[in-house]
Amino acid sequence: MTARIVIHRPAGAGGRRVYIDGTALGVGRSDAATVEFLRCAGLPDGEPLLDDPEGVEWRGGQPHDYGGPSLSSA
Repeated sequence: MTARIVIHRPAGAGGRRVYIDGTALGVGRSDAATVEFLRCAGLPDGEPLLDDPEGVEWRGGQPHDYGGPSLSSA
C-alpha cells in the first residue's frame, strides 16, 4: 500500500514538497506548515499523521527535518 501523503526530501534552500494522493499541496518549511496544508486538504487531524508510516511517506532525509533554517515553531 502506498501512503496517501508523500513528503519529499528537503530542498537546498529548505522546505519539503508535500503531496496528497499525487496532488501537490505546497512546500512545507515546518511541521506546522505541513499540518496546515493537510488541514486545507480536508484532514483536520494532520499532526498525528506525520508520525504514521502507513499514512505518510517521508522521502529522503529524516522525518520532521525541513532543511534550511529551523522554523519548527512557525
